[in-house]
Amino acid sequence: MINSHGLSGRVALITGVSRRQGIGYAVARRLAALGARLYLTHWVPHDAAQPWGADDLGALLGDLPGAPRVVDRSVDFANPDAPQQVMDEAVREFGHIDILVANHARSGSDGSLFDIDADMLDGHWAVDARSVLLLTQAFARQYRADRSEIADRGRVVWMTSGQHLGPMRDEIAYGSAKSVLAGMTQTVASDLIERGIILNTVNPGPVDTGYLTAATTDRDVSLVTEVHAAFPRGTVGTPDDPARLIAWLVSDEGRWVVGQVINSEGGFRRSR
Repeated sequence: MINSHGLSGRVALITGVSRRQGIGYAVARRLAALGARLYLTHWVPHDAAQPWGADDLGALLGDLPGAPRVVDRSVDFANPDAPQQVMDEAVREFGHIDILVANHARSGSDGSLFDIDADMLDGHWAVDARSVLLLTQAFARQYRADRSEIADRGRVVWMTSGQHLGPMRDEIAYGSAKSVLAGMTQTVASDLIERGIILNTVNPGPVDTGYLTAATTDRDVSLVTEVHAAFPRGTVGTPDDPARLIAWLVSDEGRWVVGQVINSEGGFRRSR
């Protein structure tokens, strides 16, 4: 059972909250139920260009049970100034930010080693890695653990993928950008812990955020079948699966887990 007061008085900035099938929305629901105030970002033009399409933001943001207050902003993290602008605005709204969940990512515009080009690589680097590092920097600079009893309340969660566990064919640009986060977790965590901030990175494994149910081509349908078959019980993850882990990591209960890349994949079996 969720403790409805576990994050009372804390403010969480969660990026990539724009679709009911998304991990960001599932995290927002979990943290709202724990009593956190929320500052949420989204970028609908990206969703609208994907096979799954965009959701009604008004209806989505209005369905966050328990949140004392919710503020949202549309932001394109391809803009190098966006991370600092987002943090500055969030601090103006709430006075401080205790939790950062960097969930946003770019989908599409990718391919195999023989398909990619400089624009694809730069596009994914800008959104999937650079913006996360700069947003974390901005979070750390605004964070002030002024009282000893809250000195370990600062939390950052990054999202990576399974590129360090097995091949991610046709996702060279995305996988390479996400590998930066996995590879830099311990180094950045070492910097942050000096300020009382704890960083961990989550690999949620294959979670149906719309890309599986939106499959239409024969190739995509074949991929969906393969992904389902790779799970012991034939069922892929849901957005709430990683959301439960993230909610625990940002709570007081998760304070002893520092600088880890956590693979939460539900027993997913990769072919070798």
